[in-house]
Amino acid sequence: MTETLPITINVNKDLLDKFTNIKSVINKLEAQFNFQTLTANWYGDEEEILTIQLSLVTPTSFEQFKKGLDSLSTRSVNISHFSDDVICCFNEDEQQLLCTIAITASESDLLVLQPTLLAGYIQAKLRKVLNLIAQQQSLTSI
Repeated sequence: MTETLPITINVNKDLLDKFTNIKSVINKLEAQFNFQTLTANWYGDEEEILTIQLSLVTPTSFEQFKKGLDSLSTRSVNISHFSDDVICCFNEDEQQLLCTIAITASESDLLVLQPTLLAGYIQAKLRKVLNLIAQQQSLTSI
């Protein structure tokens, strides 16, 4: 039996096709962020473990997601617009957070021109989102 980790990172197909090594970068970051949040005591109460799904998407997918947000609006789901390219939906009943993060057109262009920046850039962007979540949830920053 395999237990899922509290933090998972998904990448949409268009980004996987565009950046051939993004999957290996994401796998490393997923392990790193799960370890860092564990050592920062994000999971102190085993009965109420916060699960976080980070989804990297294209600007087109992000716009489609934004249009579908009305259907998510319920009493138990809080929607936070962290920035123009990051939206997080927190289901309090389930202790689940879904963050949709766009790799903007200008970011994508830069990463195509400078592929060596990919790992560091994705790491910085996702760490920023996780620290915004930490602030929102009154957790220790990583």
